[in-house]
Amino acid sequence: MNSLVDRNHTAVTEFILLGLTDDPVLRVVLFMIILCIYLVTISGNLSIIILIRISSQLHHPMYFFLSHLASADIGYSSSVTPNMLVNFLVERNTISYLGCTIQFGFGAFFGTVECFLLAAMAYDRFVAICNPLLYSTKMSTQVCVWLLIVAYIGGFLNASSFVFSFFSLFFCGPNRVNHFFCDFAPLIELSCFDTTVPTAVPSFSTGSILMVTVFIIAISYIYILITILKMRSSEGRHKAFSTCTSHLTAVTLFYGTTTFIYVMPKSSYSTDQNKVVSVFYTVMIPMLNPLIYSLRNKEMKGALKSKIGRGIFSIDAYCCRIS
Repeated sequence: MNSLVDRNHTAVTEFILLGLTDDPVLRVVLFMIILCIYLVTISGNLSIIILIRISSQLHHPMYFFLSHLASADIGYSSSVTPNMLVNFLVERNTISYLGCTIQFGFGAFFGTVECFLLAAMAYDRFVAICNPLLYSTKMSTQVCVWLLIVAYIGGFLNASSFVFSFFSLFFCGPNRVNHFFCDFAPLIELSCFDTTVPTAVPSFSTGSILMVTVFIIAISYIYILITILKMRSSEGRHKAFSTCTSHLTAVTLFYGTTTFIYVMPKSSYSTDQNKVVSVFYTVMIPMLNPLIYSLRNKEMKGALKSKIGRGIFSIDAYCCRIS
């Protein structure tokens, strides 16, 4: 174990990640599965970003936020997955003190940005369904940009609270982290001194963000539901609700797993369950989001078909000119 001597204590300068399993065969299998998931995540989210940028019919606030949600998913997954893939192939899964800080710092940043973006998208659906005549005013370009700025500032502040709290800790004993990435909670357990103050700041920051964003999403959908129930036409109700299903699915997946990890009492679940749920929200959800929004969204599918059709037509026209 690499270390530095600080007064009468030995300071840890690297951590050993115990990972998901010690079985060498299972490690190879998991490497292949998670590599495929990561490649799908990157390609799927990049495809959404590119499609939204090049399709004029998708130049609306909802898709503006969706493109940034896809960027956050890429960043969130990339903060954990590449290192996890490397660790499947090496015997001693070590990560430096600084590397650990960077990993959970970026994870906290992109995870927080995703919370704010999901809340902004809920507000967008609220305005579109409950106040359609004022939509262009309430969701103007300036408003969307400000909401995005708030999301990134919130992400930076929350990540900073984690990083500064981590720097205030001192590690002088065991350096074996019972996880596959540097999550803040298992790292806290390795600290030599009292962790009451260092854990209070990020806990308050994260808790406040979760409460505010969940409140915005809940209030938005309560008003959306009331408005939909007041509609006389069943076709109108179905059309209005169909525009929200993708977002509701993404919200349920993200906040469901986040609540399990960060809100439920730790005594109610085991470390292995924690790891499985962590795999789901760090690896699976970033892959599922582009599938959810592309498969359940008519405008996205229409834009994709249009671009594919134009591409095929362009190729045929080019071939005809050559011949």
